[in-house]
Amino acid sequence: MMRMDDPGGRSEARLRRLQRRLRVRNRPRIKGPSFNRIIPNLMTLLGLCAGLTAIRFALDEAFGRAAAMIVLAGFIDGLDGRLARLLKAVTRFGAEFDSLADFLCFGVAPALVLYLWSLRGAHGYGFIPCVIFAVCMALRLARFNAALESGPTPAYTYNFFTGVPAPAGAGLALFPLFLGLEAQVLGWNWLLAAARFPLFTAAVLVGTAGLLVSTLPVWSFKNFKVPSHYVLPLLLGTGTFAAILVADPWAALAAGGVLYLAMLPFSLRSFRRLKREAEGAPEEGEAAAGSGG
Repeated sequence: MMRMDDPGGRSEARLRRLQRRLRVRNRPRIKGPSFNRIIPNLMTLLGLCAGLTAIRFALDEAFGRAAAMIVLAGFIDGLDGRLARLLKAVTRFGAEFDSLADFLCFGVAPALVLYLWSLRGAHGYGFIPCVIFAVCMALRLARFNAALESGPTPAYTYNFFTGVPAPAGAGLALFPLFLGLEAQVLGWNWLLAAARFPLFTAAVLVGTAGLLVSTLPVWSFKNFKVPSHYVLPLLLGTGTFAAILVADPWAALAAGGVLYLAMLPFSLRSFRRLKREAEGAPEEGEAAAGSGG
């Protein structure tokens, strides 16, 4: 006698297999920040690597490449903070990591590069300006981090740094090296000897260290508004500087340091004017209220 298969049971088995195939599988979700929130930290890491590479080039006496790496680190430092705010990825870890990277790239690396390029000839005394510069850079960064946790400040102070910022300080400190590299390209040995003179390099380092820890208000250009009649000259000037930077980078960087120093008195005057206007507004309001009473 032949056994007949149950067609109903076979259909139910097929249905169950089909349901298992079509069932939505619960995949395990990976916990952690999104890649967009890591991008600023990756930029900071690249800047840190550039600073370390500058030290390595200085040890190999490739001072031009060392200077270029520090400039690259400064360019990256200008981007990572803006990217963090744009991507809403500002974190405490990122702020601390950025400060540590800034100390190495703009405090340790420039001082070591200048010591190996110029100040080593002064023996132990040549290391003193390097230590002063690095210490002042650390104090400047610590003050900046402490200011982030302080209470609210007047609105007119938002567009100003207290003291010269770290990347600009590194650029000012490297002015003798930029000048010496340009003199080397032009074959002006007298200018190279003057730029490489240890006393000149030490004076630039100590002077820049003082600007770092000073209370001088310096434009931050965070929310800097340009008058409409200055927009075209600003664009033309920026394009001209970019062209010179490509054609003759050392001359452009040295000139940029001089222009930055020349800008500081105007920044101080602007800060004082805004402060007077902010402090005078309440007094005018009180006077108007008193006369109305």
